[in-house]
Amino acid sequence: MNKIFISFLCFFTFTSIHSQINEIGVFLGGSNHIGDVGSTTYIAPNEPAFGILYKWNKSPRHAYRFSYTQSQMSGDDRDSDETGRYNRGYKFKNNIKEFSAGLEFNFFDFNLHESKTKLTPYVYSGLSYFFYDDLYIISGVTHKNGIKSNVAIPMTVGIKSNISRSFVLALEVGARYTFTDNLDGSHPSDGSLPKFGNLNNNDWYVFSGLTLTYTFGEKPCYCAE
Repeated sequence: MNKIFISFLCFFTFTSIHSQINEIGVFLGGSNHIGDVGSTTYIAPNEPAFGILYKWNKSPRHAYRFSYTQSQMSGDDRDSDETGRYNRGYKFKNNIKEFSAGLEFNFFDFNLHESKTKLTPYVYSGLSYFFYDDLYIISGVTHKNGIKSNVAIPMTVGIKSNISRSFVLALEVGARYTFTDNLDGSHPSDGSLPKFGNLNNNDWYVFSGLTLTYTFGEKPCYCAE
């Protein structure tokens, strides 16, 4: 009876945790802004970005992901190919501090309990909450009017591989659609301040870079006969 009980215990333990493993690590890369000031290139990192992240791998195909990332974001009309922007000559700097949570999906099985080398593309989305400087521009000079917060939708694509038994390396690009049009000072929250640009389109920001995570957690239950 005891052997049967132990066998059932091991079986249910195995089925519940065999793919539940943790990852914790860092993000290093760059950021860029897409809006009414600066370059119109979608992926063009021009400022360093860094962060930390945690993943809980629920299965070989998906993981719950939580992260904190920060960067100084900047734009300069002199970097734009558009004649109007280039001649206008506006520029700005902003500070982004982002908390994000969501689901990461692997296109191929990525079972971290297997020691063999694995490679898979993946996508990530969820919800981001970020803090930023409330900017406005007068006569070409950028001013700061306090700190605001807002939400964004992250849309990330990447590719990853286990480079050793305990480490996973990934390359990813993540665009964030924000619910504000004022990362660049074009649409200040104070209605008495001047606005410019396309007021019907919100701003985006992009984080591009590498993540390196360390894996740890429970392994399958192997029961003696």
